[in-house]
Amino acid sequence: MIKVLINGACGRMGCEVEKLVEAADDLKVAAKVDKMADKSGCYSDINDFDGEADVIIDFSNHLGTAELLDYAVKKNIPTVIATTGHTDEELEIINEAAKKIPVFHSANMSLGVALLVELAKRAAEVMPDADIEIVETHHNRKLDAPSGTALMIAKELKKVRQKAKLVLGRSGNGKREPDEIGISAVRRGNIVGIHEVYVSTDSQTITLKHEAHSRALFAEGGISAARFILGKSAGLYDMNSIVTE
Repeated sequence: MIKVLINGACGRMGCEVEKLVEAADDLKVAAKVDKMADKSGCYSDINDFDGEADVIIDFSNHLGTAELLDYAVKKNIPTVIATTGHTDEELEIINEAAKKIPVFHSANMSLGVALLVELAKRAAEVMPDADIEIVETHHNRKLDAPSGTALMIAKELKKVRQKAKLVLGRSGNGKREPDEIGISAVRRGNIVGIHEVYVSTDSQTITLKHEAHSRALFAEGGISAARFILGKSAGLYDMNSIVTE
C-alpha cells in the first residue's frame, strides 16, 4: 500500500486528490497538510507530521516550496510538485532538491497536455518557417497570466526553435517577427483550462488543442506522477518523462 502525504489538502485540488486516493486499492492517505487547515485530522505545518509516507503530492502554493522540499529531502520522500507560478529562486530550490530525491515537477499534470507539447514540437520541426501562437483560456479567478502551462509549452517549443523569443500579449504598432512565439491569455467564466497551439504558414495552419473538462483531471495526473516516481533515482521528472519512457 502506497502511503500518500497530501500537501494543500484543504484546497479544491487537494480534496480531489484525497477522493482518488481513498478510492484506489493501492493507495492510502498518510497525512493531510494545509496552511489553511480547516478540517479534522489536517496538519497546518508539514513538520508536525512525523509518521511514514511513501510520496508527497503537493497542490498547495509555490510560496511553500522551500519548506516543503526541505521536509521532503530531510525525510527522503519522493515529491510531486503540481503548483505553478514559481520564481527563479524557487525553481532553483526544486533543482537542488532533485539532486537528492526524485522530484516530479510539471506546470500541468495532464497527460493530454504532455502529448500536445510533443505534437507541437514535431509540427515546429517539420514547418521551421511557420508562425507559432499559443492561446490559453482559464476561469476568471486565475491569478497568473499567462498560465504556467502556456509557458511550459513555449519553453518546450524553444528547444526546437532556439532563437525564438516570447511575446506575451500583443499591443501597439509593429508587424510580427518571424522568430516570435506569441502567448495570449484569456480569462472568462468558469473554464477549467483550454490550451491551443497554432502553427501557421501563408498557405496552411495546424491547430492543436487540449481542453480540460474537470479539475479531477489534474488530480489524476498527480497520482499517476506519484506512482511513476516511486522507486526512481534522484532526479527531476515531468509529464514528458511519462510520455517518453
